[in-house]
Amino acid sequence: MRPGEIIPAGEPVELNPGRPRVRLVVRNVADRPVQVGSHFHFAAVNPGLEFDRAAAWGHRLDVPAGTSVRFEPGVEREVDLVPIAGRRVVPGLRRGGGGSPRRGLVENGGLAGDLDRA
Repeated sequence: MRPGEIIPAGEPVELNPGRPRVRLVVRNVADRPVQVGSHFHFAAVNPGLEFDRAAAWGHRLDVPAGTSVRFEPGVEREVDLVPIAGRRVVPGLRRGGGGSPRRGLVENGGLAGDLDRA
């Protein structure tokens, strides 16, 4: 082995094995593309995305860490979500977007909830 050498596994790595998943249909009704990162609290994403925010409460995208999903204007697509794990605290990145997913409001979606009960 040489420094910096990458030795890939023989088989693909399964993402989040055994974790429950939620599949949602998401439509971008905004006039610009919206990109959502792998560990963003999905219920608190851009209000230009229409989907069942209550079902997304406490979840993130089921994609590899550091990647994202891009939603083009007017396009509808299905995404899989997994529950946020660990301490279940993700700082809000959008003002008024809900704060901690453990408890708080998603004002634009009209959702009040407590992630510990989700």
